[in-house]
Amino acid sequence: MVTVSKTTVSQSAKDSSLVLWFDQVGIADIPLVGGKNASLGEMIQQLTPKGVNVPMGFATTAYAYRYFIESAGLEVKLRQIFADLDVEDVKNLQERGKKARSLLMHTPFPDQLRDAIATAYQNLCERYHADTDVAVRSSATAEDLPDASFAGQQESFLNIVTVPGVLAACHRCFASLFTDRAISYRHTKGFDHFSIALAVGVQKMVRSDLASSGVIFSIDTETGFQDVALITAAYGLGENVVQGTVNPDEYYVFKPTLKTGFRPIIDQRLGSKALKMVYDDGSKLTKNLPVPQSEKDKFAISDEEILQLARWACLIEEHYSQVHNSYTPMDIEWAKDGITNQLFVVQARPETVQSQKNGNLLRSYRLLGTGQNSPLVTGRAVGEAISQGKVNLMLDTNKIDQFQAGEILVTDRTDPDWEPIMKRASAIVTNSGGRTCHAAIIARELGVPAIVGCGNATEILADNQEITVSCAEGEEGKVYANLLPFEVQEVRLDNLPRTRTQILMNVGNPQEALSLAAIPNDGVGLARTEFIIANQIKIHPMALIHYDLLKDKFVQKKIAEITAMYADKSQYFVDKLAQGVGIIAAAFYPKPVIVRMSDFKSNEYANLLGGKQFEPDEENPMLGWRGAARYYDPGYREAFALECQAIKRVREEMGLINVIPMIPFCRTPDEGRLVLAEMAKNGLQQGVNNLQVYVMCELPNNVIMAEEFAEIFDGFSIGSNDLTQLTLGIDRDSALVARLFDERSQGVKRMVKMAIAAAKNRDGLRPARSNRKIGICGQAPSDYPEFAQFLVEQGIDSISLNPDSVLKTMLAVAKVEQQT
Repeated sequence: MVTVSKTTVSQSAKDSSLVLWFDQVGIADIPLVGGKNASLGEMIQQLTPKGVNVPMGFATTAYAYRYFIESAGLEVKLRQIFADLDVEDVKNLQERGKKARSLLMHTPFPDQLRDAIATAYQNLCERYHADTDVAVRSSATAEDLPDASFAGQQESFLNIVTVPGVLAACHRCFASLFTDRAISYRHTKGFDHFSIALAVGVQKMVRSDLASSGVIFSIDTETGFQDVALITAAYGLGENVVQGTVNPDEYYVFKPTLKTGFRPIIDQRLGSKALKMVYDDGSKLTKNLPVPQSEKDKFAISDEEILQLARWACLIEEHYSQVHNSYTPMDIEWAKDGITNQLFVVQARPETVQSQKNGNLLRSYRLLGTGQNSPLVTGRAVGEAISQGKVNLMLDTNKIDQFQAGEILVTDRTDPDWEPIMKRASAIVTNSGGRTCHAAIIARELGVPAIVGCGNATEILADNQEITVSCAEGEEGKVYANLLPFEVQEVRLDNLPRTRTQILMNVGNPQEALSLAAIPNDGVGLARTEFIIANQIKIHPMALIHYDLLKDKFVQKKIAEITAMYADKSQYFVDKLAQGVGIIAAAFYPKPVIVRMSDFKSNEYANLLGGKQFEPDEENPMLGWRGAARYYDPGYREAFALECQAIKRVREEMGLINVIPMIPFCRTPDEGRLVLAEMAKNGLQQGVNNLQVYVMCELPNNVIMAEEFAEIFDGFSIGSNDLTQLTLGIDRDSALVARLFDERSQGVKRMVKMAIAAAKNRDGLRPARSNRKIGICGQAPSDYPEFAQFLVEQGIDSISLNPDSVLKTMLAVAKVEQQT
């Protein structure tokens, strides 16, 4: 770390300084040097001793800007220009902004200001090298306050060298206080144009043009979930990520277990990263180059670098939370130097959308039916809302005055020049960008849904076409044709009753986990690995293990494409399953998350890529080779080992020991022992590291022999679907007998009653230590409130419900408990 100045400056001297070094200012100096520069100074002073690397530099002050304005008598002329300003009239706004910027650019800096900037830059060159490359960034003195945070209101310039170059860039920054977007923004927020000054930060560049860069949020940007850091990364300078020119990689890290020494990268998503911004040695300062396919197909940073950035995010968040005396999630820009391979933080500011939301109000959107509609376009969902309207397909800002309020903006990407019309849009759809790009940030601040990184939205969607934009179906946003019906529900959470009976949730889709965690709950009663395998992995595990022996060459080629990053194909399965389970476990940590090991039937397994070669053709797969019977069988044992490896990674590498594996369709106690032995062989030893193993209670034999199963397993979860099927002798896949399928039948209820009594050891035939927890994870209590009432009356420990049934069932259970 290069240190330029450690000179202590009194407040009175600061107030009259034209230039201050970053390590001479802190967060209290926002009125003097603006939010960006004050934050850099705060981090250099307080966090570099803790290992956070921040490049050195200096800032021109608010005093310097006012000195420039006053010495040239510019305020009177500016007031005349803005006397008839109308920000709703786009042409009026453009004319006034152009005149103001021209006035400033044609007014030379006073000699004293020129000399101060030149001397500071020369000192920086002495510390680094001749013609040090710097980033020159604007920072309005109110720009980064909590209620004034629109991204990129003023200009920034990269790869600036020489004294004349720095002076010219500073001059352009001063003029950028009057960009159209900045004028409009200040007017909307109620700021006086003449009470705000412009500071300029001049910071040593990090050579990320030779490596990578990106953005970190220390909170989930969509759900407000506070325990994850979201890191984005792409090759080259960071402007492409911020502006949304590229679709970056995304990584989620779970902060609580990271802080205790674990390596909890709970999700990694490969972005296309099509372009990288690099230094230009011609007339332009930077240029974009295409990224070779070999680099696109791998992550831009290593796992170690992901974890290091996440640790820094935690340190920065903790520091600013102490400074503000309240939880303060952060929006951080980072860069990796391709010469030294060091990581740096180059900006940090408070996150201002999720942190301002009302945590006691749960608002949820739900499509009432897509009918036969398949999505026209998909991308990354921003927000969790649904909107609809007519498409306004606009590829540049030349006709922004023609954009009508309530239309849906469809474009390639946005930058701050688009903000005047983004405020009128009911939704935003872009071809490029990730969840930390400009379009995403502004959409969140405006509270409108956006779908970014669609790739081909401007080709598929037509001008004036009526569409529905849905960001309420997980992390994938979907654009549907026509105006589809949807509903919005709002529930206040501060008055909900808490029940003695634990209310858990059934969670299948990891993409929804962080959002679902906001619903009051006691954990997850059923996390289905089949959903992760079918929707995210898509390949039969045995086809990965025996990839070289695949007979179908088309399938082999397809698997090769999907697993291109993996020399050992089987690790693709482990990685994806661990991440899917990991993000669910993290979302509900430290509450229990019961993860059911795979319970596909052979016909369902055969539908996975490469599955037909490894699956038998069974007459009745529902009663065949499924669940526990597979795990110790030579035909699947190797695949079950991969499942065990994934769970082991979640518990031991990620530190998510709240995961409880559960064995489905276990026919006999002996079979249970065989499965536990197989798990132990693969590193999951019952009782070690507090590992519990549950069993599904879904066969009549599970009920009849519940005492024996209780000696083997740590808990039960009643699967009412299969228990009903096998008690009544009904194939639940058959429409011919569907009318007879009813979990409320007396035979099924007697089975459930017997199971609960046996698990709770009510007859006292076993030692008290063998009392077992028992819950239910089947469909019945979600569908029938009276069945939930029956379960409470029987003394069940927990009821696991579909997410949309949790709140209503919680109220019903509370009412029953008050009566018993």
